[in-house]
Amino acid sequence: MALARILSDIDEEIARLKQARALLTASEGPDSSRQSQDEIKKPSRKKHKITPEGRKRIREAVKRRWATQKKAAGK
Repeated sequence: MALARILSDIDEEIARLKQARALLTASEGPDSSRQSQDEIKKPSRKKHKITPEGRKRIREAVKRRWATQKKAAGK
C-alpha cells in the first residue's frame, strides 16, 4: 500500500514539472526578449598600444634592474 502511495506522489510531481516546463518553454518563443547564454557576449576589451617612448622607458628600466641584480650577485 505504501509503495502505491509513493508512486502516486511521484506521478503527481512529474505532472507538475511537465506543466511548469511547458509554461517556461512557451514563454521563450522566437520573439522572446530573453537571451540564452550563447547570445550573451562579454564586451570585448580594448587593446592597449604602447608608444615607442613607453617601450624605451620599459627597456631602460629592465636594463637597470638587470644591472642591479648582476651587481648584487657579484658580491
